[in-house]
Amino acid sequence: MELTKDTMIYDIVAYDSGVVDLFMEIGMHCFSCPAALFETVEEACSVHGVDTDDFLEGLRAYFAENHPETETDNAE
Repeated sequence: MELTKDTMIYDIVAYDSGVVDLFMEIGMHCFSCPAALFETVEEACSVHGVDTDDFLEGLRAYFAENHPETETDNAE
């Protein structure tokens, strides 16, 4: 799973729906809006006033813990 600022939210949620909780924790409650899933991580963070790099760090930590077999990309 590649996790960069350009990764689509849909792709992340499709890989592991457990990440929805991480999005919800920072105020991204718009999963009922179909368009929201087709935003990039950077777009969603920008709309919600969240630092993209910090949020990506949290996503990568989640994947490291829950999917240790999956390498996440730290390149921006």
